Parts: sequence; structure tokens; C-alpha cells
Amino acid sequence: MPAATAYRYLIALGSNVRHVRHGSPRRVLAAALQRLQAEGVEVLASATPVETAPVGPSIRRYANSAAVIETDLDPPALLALLKCIERDFGRRSGGQRWRARVLDIDIVLWSGGCFGASDLVVPHPLFRERSFVLAPAVRIAPDWRDPVTGLSISQLHARLTHTRTLPR
Repeated sequence: MPAATAYRYLIALGSNVRHVRHGSPRRVLAAALQRLQAEGVEVLASATPVETAPVGPSIRRYANSAAVIETDLDPPALLALLKCIERDFGRRSGGQRWRARVLDIDIVLWSGGCFGASDLVVPHPLFRERSFVLAPAVRIAPDWRDPVTGLSISQLHARLTHTRTLPR
């Protein structure tokens, strides 16, 4: 019997609501990584959470992190697991977009390159313009390349955060 294919993923994690059992948003992110490991997903690297301003109507600041994980799950199967974990942590579907949430986990990149389906697009369509994704990601996967642009996480982060002076 052939061995299962192991895929590597870069995932982004965020929280801005205290959890009754896990505590602060930073602890929610740590608990989510532990849950992934309990589900058989290997966490190869994780970034220290950073505090960021919310996007959209939420007024609470977020704890954001990123992790490089390895699993034999393909993108749709991993997405199903991530959604299950989010629900178990108290996330509810529907309602206002970008509202406060206990846990948000997104697939940003995967070792297979690009993936597209009705409910999942990898690379994540907005990750290149989100410093709250790139800042933690650059700490753990600076050389991982975006299959669409060919740029590394480090290059994407520099492009997003570099301040340009106007010509005289």
C-alpha cells in the first residue's frame, strides 16, 4: 500500500474574543494549534502572535499568528477540519462579515501550488495585502513563494510595509 502524500500548508490564525475555557485571544490561538495536533496535523512552526487592528466593523483588536503545518489532508479536507475546529471554539456561520470572532483559521498557501473550488481558493485571494497575515508568516516561512506572483513571503511583506519616498 503506498504511503499517503504529506502536504505542507501555511495557515493564518486570528482571534479577538475571549473564550470561556481557553481565555485570551492569544491563548485561543495556542489552543487551536494544540487541537490541530490532536487531530493528527503536525505543526512544524508557529509565529508568536501579534496584536493588530481589526478589519471591518469589529472594535476589538486581534491576536494574529501563522503556522506551517503538515498533513496528508488535501485542501478541501483540511478546510473541513479547520471549519469544524472553528465551530467547536464557538464560531458561528452567517451574520456580518469581519465581525468579532473567537477563532478564524485560513489556508494561505499549500505545497501543491494553486487550488480552486467553489468554497476554497489557495493561495488565499487577499493574503498579499494583509499585513496581519504577512507579518507573522515572514517570521516562519520567509522563503515560501506565492505560486501566482513568484514572490517570497519576505518580498510580499516588504512590498506591503515599505514606505516609499516621493521623488523631488
